[in-house]
Amino acid sequence: MRGSFSLSRSRVVAAVVILASSVAGSLLAVDLADIAPPKSRVRVAKKPGKPFRELPTVTLADLPAIPLDGTRRRDHAPDPSSTGPATFFRVERRNGRWWLVDPTGDSFICRGVNSVAPYSSRRGRQALAERFGTSSDWATGTSRWLRDAGFNCLGAWSDESIRTVDQPLPYVRLWNFMVFYGKKRGGTVMKAGHFSYPGDCPFVFDPEFPAFCDEHARQLVQSRDDPWLVGHFSDNELPWKRSLLDNCLKLPQANPGHRAARAWLERRRGSPAADARITDKDRAGFLEHSIERYLAIVSSAIRRHDPHHLFLGMRLHGEALRLPEVFRACGRYCDVVSVNYYGAWTPAADRMAMWEREAGKPFLVSEFYAKGVDSGMPNTSGAGWLVETQRDRGLFYQNFTLALLASRSCVGWYWHRYADNDSDGHRADPSNRDSNKGIVSCRYEPWQPLVNEMTAINRRVEGIVDWIDRMFHTEVMR
Repeated sequence: MRGSFSLSRSRVVAAVVILASSVAGSLLAVDLADIAPPKSRVRVAKKPGKPFRELPTVTLADLPAIPLDGTRRRDHAPDPSSTGPATFFRVERRNGRWWLVDPTGDSFICRGVNSVAPYSSRRGRQALAERFGTSSDWATGTSRWLRDAGFNCLGAWSDESIRTVDQPLPYVRLWNFMVFYGKKRGGTVMKAGHFSYPGDCPFVFDPEFPAFCDEHARQLVQSRDDPWLVGHFSDNELPWKRSLLDNCLKLPQANPGHRAARAWLERRRGSPAADARITDKDRAGFLEHSIERYLAIVSSAIRRHDPHHLFLGMRLHGEALRLPEVFRACGRYCDVVSVNYYGAWTPAADRMAMWEREAGKPFLVSEFYAKGVDSGMPNTSGAGWLVETQRDRGLFYQNFTLALLASRSCVGWYWHRYADNDSDGHRADPSNRDSNKGIVSCRYEPWQPLVNEMTAINRRVEGIVDWIDRMFHTEVMR
């Protein structure tokens, strides 16, 4: 039956075990396939020239009829520790699910878009003038259009002008502490989507880094009293890998990273025998120690100059998403853990459960997207999936976000990005050169089949959450 729900006996038993563990702080994980077995399949490839394969895809059509949000009020029972309506955004766990809570005290799942900004190239300026007239008209029209599509937040790299319109959308800020320190210090190189550091070792142990962060964070004072600022990202895609200990020990002996790694090993072993065989436990321990040092420094600087807003983490990516020690360190300092989640067609329930379990905090997806062959763009750059049509991009969005909602620990997501890559934007980094990432084209024309599928989910998030929580709770408690 359409929208039916069933769990195997083994899954129910496993779910009850997880439920028992939730008393200790972790949430009951829900697998999307258990809620709505996929009835659709979409042809996808990793990049141009690679073979297409069909992947199962859950869409809104696999759920029962979900009403549009706003047709009724939710009756939440907040945790006893709740302090009531907030002046600023906060996070809260209600009835076994994590939420953002907006300044009015209402529950809030972020549906955002990154890089909501006009093109800076000559061709881009001409297209803006033809479609909107002025930059002010672009900001007003785009803000209204995003709201109509069910989006409720502006992501990283968005233009400041769109925050000055009447009834602006909530927004986030990205500060790039390590990137700007690296530019001042020297030694960083721009790669695809992020900067690289000598030996893949961020400058966490440089003695000048804390003072730099405090000075850099003085900018946060400008928006510290804005209730519609959700929070701050400290950096983007730093190279947190298990090999960090080995990499630091390969640096010159006078390098602060090398000295810190050797001193840490000597303390760990209680002797100067730091050249003994390094174990995987050593590597995990040093990585956690290094991330904790980084987060202690940047979070202290952020909270000193802006004590009101959420610290949203550092947009983890790649290998870091598989490492429990990364999330343990994040949980000690972040209000929300942010992840740039690529390589998964459907977010993995066990991985999302690990993030929340280890951190003890909710997460948000700060980047994800798919590119369409029918755009006519080369689509050689970037990490997102390649699909055949714009509607397939929308089905990916539905499948991906439904899995996030099923996790019960995700408080939002940001599609990357508002507009397609501008082939005339020669200063773009290697990951943003020629791809159909946007919800609008280079001429600001909406990819309507994509936007239609996005809107259908965006406008029903509250109802979808109700259905997931009610059906799963009912099944497990039988």
